[in-house]
Amino acid sequence: MFLSFIFELYSSGKNDLFNEYYPYKYEDQATYLAETDSVKENRVAYLWPTSGVFSAVNALFHTTGNEKYSCLLQKKILPGLDNYFDNTRTPVCYQSYISSEGHSDRFYDDNIWLAIDFCDLYRMTGNVAYLQSSEQLWDFVASGWDEQLGGGIYWCEQKKKSKNTCSNAPASVLALKLFEATKDSSYFNRGAEIYHWTKSNLQDTTDFLYFDNIGLNGKVDRRKYSYNSGQMLQASALLYRHTNDKKYLKEAQNIATSAIEYFTTDFTTKNGEIIRLFKNTGSWFNAVLFRGYIELYKLDQDPKFIQIFQQNMDHLWLAVKDKNGLFGKDWSGEKEDEYKWLLDQASLIEIWANLATLK
Repeated sequence: MFLSFIFELYSSGKNDLFNEYYPYKYEDQATYLAETDSVKENRVAYLWPTSGVFSAVNALFHTTGNEKYSCLLQKKILPGLDNYFDNTRTPVCYQSYISSEGHSDRFYDDNIWLAIDFCDLYRMTGNVAYLQSSEQLWDFVASGWDEQLGGGIYWCEQKKKSKNTCSNAPASVLALKLFEATKDSSYFNRGAEIYHWTKSNLQDTTDFLYFDNIGLNGKVDRRKYSYNSGQMLQASALLYRHTNDKKYLKEAQNIATSAIEYFTTDFTTKNGEIIRLFKNTGSWFNAVLFRGYIELYKLDQDPKFIQIFQQNMDHLWLAVKDKNGLFGKDWSGEKEDEYKWLLDQASLIEIWANLATLK
């Protein structure tokens, strides 16, 4: 199966850690950090792609209920993640690179993705330790909020220069999930507060989608990424579920319609089928976007958006695999990446697993 294949190709061979790319890129520099990558030797994957494997296995466990995935989480995934845990700074959380290499930047969004997975894992297993992990990470996430710009959570603890959709939209989702898990209304209130701050400060009112961030100088970075809108889509759907206020359902539906229009384009597959293909925005971004569509589908049972994801994934499997059976960033298959990113592989597993729950 594809997951086992990924473990085989990307394993670093030590401490349950992964390599970031296949083939291995010894001198590669990570470009998604707040500053220049400074790791010089014995490179392993950063926290972000490693967390994507957690999400993938979680999704498989949710879809199948097979205990082998629970065992994999306990024996491989979580021990591997422990390498990134930083208990020397408070609030405690996961840092961006392994702790044995010293302190590295701590990102609020990195920890939100993990906290969401821990919360989902608690809901699947009833194991209170997972809930405690999620709440512990929530404490770190909440510490990133201050009243500059009227609120909002920063992107990076060490580089407090901007408040990003990627650190606020999923924080709203996390808080609402913790409310579901604990029935503690304070989580609901914070989830709603973060949602409304993000909507007020970072939504493009012309198309309902979301800009990337706002700097402390008030300047908005108007780039749009699918996962940012996807998390506000999911938050809207969760708020509707808990309030029955139709404005949230309408907001979710508006984002859903606009995101397909913005992030996909007409494409003819090798089989001659015309589909709406996701542009080259990143597989993980689209996996997180899909979480929002799943939440909306639970409410309105309209399959049209789910079908678009299914068509994309069928096309990928049939036409875009490379000679090693791996996938690049370009879903059209027209551009070939020499090195395949761990996160791209893991996020596709998540999408396939989540699609299987909807059949």
